[in-house]
Amino acid sequence: MEIKDVENFISLVKDNGLAELSYKSKDGSEIKVKMINSSQPVVTNFSAPVEMNKNSVSEAAKETKVDPNLKEITSPFVGTFYRSASPESEVYAKEGQKVSSGQVLCIVEAMKIMNEIESDFSGEIVEVCVENETYVEFGQVLFRIRA
Repeated sequence: MEIKDVENFISLVKDNGLAELSYKSKDGSEIKVKMINSSQPVVTNFSAPVEMNKNSVSEAAKETKVDPNLKEITSPFVGTFYRSASPESEVYAKEGQKVSSGQVLCIVEAMKIMNEIESDFSGEIVEVCVENETYVEFGQVLFRIRA
């Protein structure tokens, strides 16, 4: 499922005055949209099938060391990730930078609306997990912060 498909699905919900609509395709792709008011759609669930072999999953799990002090900032919806307000502007946040709760870390553009994503807590950015101007999915990790 591509971003155009998501946009068309949202239009279908809006044009028909629906409060909620979900769809699951034969290939396992799934999308669910809820309207929080008459004009504000929210994609509450979006997934596409992913094929992984069991060995790669178990190897990755073995290599991952969980740091209880690391917190993740995730994307609240599907869209395009931007590290700054414009190409000429300085990035909002970079690795090693100290941030405070409520500080803007990036922008995720969804449905042609620029949404500022703020930190939920104070700490130091350990990892920026997404490249600038790339597509992100709902729940995808954008930043890891050591609280």
